[in-house]
Amino acid sequence: MIQKQSRLRVADNSGATEVMCIHVTGSTKKRYARIGDRIKCSVKKAISGGLVKKGEVHDAVIVRTVKEYRRSDGSYLAFGDNAVVLLNKDGEPMATRIFGGVARELKDAGYPKIMSLAPEVV
Repeated sequence: MIQKQSRLRVADNSGATEVMCIHVTGSTKKRYARIGDRIKCSVKKAISGGLVKKGEVHDAVIVRTVKEYRRSDGSYLAFGDNAVVLLNKDGEPMATRIFGGVARELKDAGYPKIMSLAPEVV
């Protein structure tokens, strides 16, 4: 579960390495975000020469969470870290590569491009 002030790893090659959640998109009362939810985030650490710079605000979609996620078949899914993929203004991934596995629930959330770029879909 991701909430405001949560620090997350960036799972793409956009240039950012760490971001902080500043708003959970969807409602003013929505406190937590899960896999497939959109958030607003601020870049806290970035590499030089990347697409994004430190201090910029971007939209992102959550692709991995440490908190277990219950699937409709009754199984649970959990990852080793909290990770996001940065999005551009059109809602498409900003980067051209995605590192690490992503959850199958991203397809239902409307992000098939992220699934096609990912090396592993869990």
